[in-house]
Amino acid sequence: MHNARALRQQLWATLAGLAMLAVVGCDVPVALAPPGSVAPPPRPTAVQPAPASAESQAVKMHFAKVQADLLSAGLLRTDGGGADTPFTDRMLAENFIRIALYDEYARTAAGPVERLSESRLRRWVAPVRVGLRFGASVPAQVKATDTARVASYLARLSQITGHPIRLDDAAPNFWIYIVDEDERRALGPVISRALPSLSPGEVASVTGMTRSTYCLVYALSEGNSGVYNRAFAVIRAEHPDLLRLSCIHEEIAQGLGLANDSPRARPSIFNDDEEFALLTGQDELMLRILYHPLLRPGMTEAEARPIVQSLTSRLVGGAS
Repeated sequence: MHNARALRQQLWATLAGLAMLAVVGCDVPVALAPPGSVAPPPRPTAVQPAPASAESQAVKMHFAKVQADLLSAGLLRTDGGGADTPFTDRMLAENFIRIALYDEYARTAAGPVERLSESRLRRWVAPVRVGLRFGASVPAQVKATDTARVASYLARLSQITGHPIRLDDAAPNFWIYIVDEDERRALGPVISRALPSLSPGEVASVTGMTRSTYCLVYALSEGNSGVYNRAFAVIRAEHPDLLRLSCIHEEIAQGLGLANDSPRARPSIFNDDEEFALLTGQDELMLRILYHPLLRPGMTEAEARPIVQSLTSRLVGGAS
């Protein structure tokens, strides 16, 4: 088995004074169209996908074996949890605090470094407009399936949180790129245009990510405001079906503000043990708490804890 923490890595940056800049287009291949283009990229159905390089084929074989190994070990569950994964209101409160109010990575000039630290509550205030982009390597049928899955998942997340979250090709502020090995390495200019405050080292952490990283997301807020205004996620096109869907579930949910992972959170996708592939019942409750009007972006643990404990008591007890 692979080391649990190496299975998937999330990258987070809180940037002081991040400029709210409009992103303009430039001449790049359609498959790697810059985020924020006025016209949505065409979605041809008759064009054959670009041939995969030998390295991309090797990555595809590697992750096919990873998924098979995880499934054979009884991991990547899709049932959302059940009688074997009970949790109390106190457990839910502690899991939420660790996942929503702590960071597992610190930002450095060379890129993110694993270091647990206390943070502030972060979430979106503006509507979340998701731009879904595919590399030319992705077959048309896979594009259609993934697009439908993402749209359905966003509608579910919007219902859970009560916050506007939808696909929007015209004016996205949360970009998701599903690309293969070679396409990801060419994403540097696109990432820099979407998130201009990232350092070269941080951009390189995306374009040069190793096989130990399944997928990642950067979510950006201004200073200590806790208000997210941009996010950028990258998912490997080489992933087999369930691993790719698992990445979609986790990276979008973490890009909404559940930034950390905890080994005590069960059932949850915010746990590096890979037991669950898809959003669980406890994860839904944490998202409801995160976007509850009694909480506000920028809260510290001391400020949020009594409110969270009150909410979890009501939620687990069945109250609305």
